[in-house]
This record gives sequence, structure tokens and C-alpha cells, in this order.
Amino acid sequence: MSTTPPVLAAELAQAWADIQRYHPELPDLAAPESLIGESSSACGHELSFERLLHEAVHGVAAARGVRDTSRAGRYHNRRFLAISEELGLDHPEEPHPSSGFSLVSLSPEAKRRYRPTIERLQRALKAHSVATSADTGRSFRGPAARHGSSGGGVRVKAVCDCGRNVRVVPSVLAQAPIMCGGCGKPFRIPEPVGAVAG
Repeated sequence: MSTTPPVLAAELAQAWADIQRYHPELPDLAAPESLIGESSSACGHELSFERLLHEAVHGVAAARGVRDTSRAGRYHNRRFLAISEELGLDHPEEPHPSSGFSLVSLSPEAKRRYRPTIERLQRALKAHSVATSADTGRSFRGPAARHGSSGGGVRVKAVCDCGRNVRVVPSVLAQAPIMCGGCGKPFRIPEPVGAVAG
């Protein structure tokens, strides 16, 4: 059985919907495929349900207009901590010097609540890992593999009309629009300055 990125993206979207059942203010996940193959150094987690729940904390914070990080998103503050507790994440007593309270883990209650979701997502992640690691040694994986990156390709700045911006791989943005949580409009890659229309 092969799990392609669209199948894994669908599983991620379903897991996100499972979280939304308990936390209806959580916005929709605009591009679940953007999480595939990416790890977060600020969060210290590979892709897992725990990581997804961590991202949901950021989603709830955004919906509430709460600034839950500083230092370019690396330091997770006490507002992040309060929302993470609401969503079923435990945390260390003291913040990490550079990432704050980012290193959260599933509470026993959250593990029970989301057990079917966790098991389903783990199966999809395992199948995806098997499918993408089956390499004959003759496939070209591009610069990310050569340089030990987490994958996904080179990210560029995508902007929204309200002034917000995100870093994204152009091919991910081409698959489906990524919607701004602030104004609801899609992010776009701006034309280079001085580009000539043809």
C-alpha cells in the first residue's frame, strides 16, 4: 500500500477536523500538505499528532488574536502555554531559554481522547515514510536531500494584501491557495521588482 502526499494530506486534514470537534474556534487547515516532510526546529517535533496539536494551539491563538510567540516565532510564551493546556498538552515547569514552552507533549487525557486519530495518523505516516524511502539509489531527490534539509525545496516569501507574509515552497502554493487567517484572502508570490510583463 502506497500513501502518496495527497493521501497523507487528507489524513492530516481529517486529524485537524477531529481537533476542531473539541475546539470549534480552530480555523480550517488551509494546506495540510505544507506540513508533510517538514520538521519545525522551533517546535522540536517531527510530523505527528502531537505536532499537529501544537500547530492547532497556534491556530486557536490566531483565531483569538493572541500573540503566542516572539523572536520570529521561536519563543513560545505563557499565552501559548495557556492555550496548549486547553488543547490537552502538558509542558515542562520551566521554559527553554531559546524556545520557551514549545516542547509540549500529549497529556494522558488527550492520548485517550484522540487515540483513534493518533493511530490512524501513525499508520498513514508510516506508510508515507515507507513509500518515500523506497529508493533505488538512482532517483534524484534535489537540493534538499543533498544538503540534509528536511525537504520541500526552497521557500520564498508569499504575501497577503493585508501585509502578512509566509515562507512557502512555490509548488505547495501552486497545489492550492493558502488563505490568510487575518483577512481570509489568499497568499501570493509577488512579481519581482522590475519584471517586464510579456
